[in-house]
Amino acid sequence: MALKKNDVHEMTRSGYERLSEELTHLRTSRRLEVAKQLEEARAFGDLSENAEYAAAKEEQAKLEDRISELEATLSKVTVIDEEKLDTTRAGVGLTVTIKDLDNAGKLYTYEIVGSEELSGAAFSAAGIQRISQKSPVGQALIGHVIGDEIIVKIPRGTRRLRITAIEK
Repeated sequence: MALKKNDVHEMTRSGYERLSEELTHLRTSRRLEVAKQLEEARAFGDLSENAEYAAAKEEQAKLEDRISELEATLSKVTVIDEEKLDTTRAGVGLTVTIKDLDNAGKLYTYEIVGSEELSGAAFSAAGIQRISQKSPVGQALIGHVIGDEIIVKIPRGTRRLRITAIEK
């Protein structure tokens, strides 16, 4: 998800590092691989009727688009100082446990992350599901404290949730 021109968003350190590693990989190894594919495709002759060449050029365009997207995203991100996170209110970088009051009190635990972080794994290293700060549930949780009851509009209707824990 690309950021708009003047947007600045919060991101966890692990999310920032993961995107930085992806950018480094794309700029180095992946660019070399695509350049090699283009070189090999050129060897097949007439470029106007060369399907391998067209496919390699398309792959190169996708690669350069992703590199540009990552560069723009990383230049507009504020990395959260996770040591200074306030666990009294739900926010980006924190793990929040909620009780679904409309679903027999079922408990869910989510790590709230910057929306740009979800291009990769949907689960944290600890196996906790990650949700975007911009998702309906993420938006509803931000700023609330333990015990708050929140009504969230989701694609399947509405849900009443209660925050039961907020942790780093």
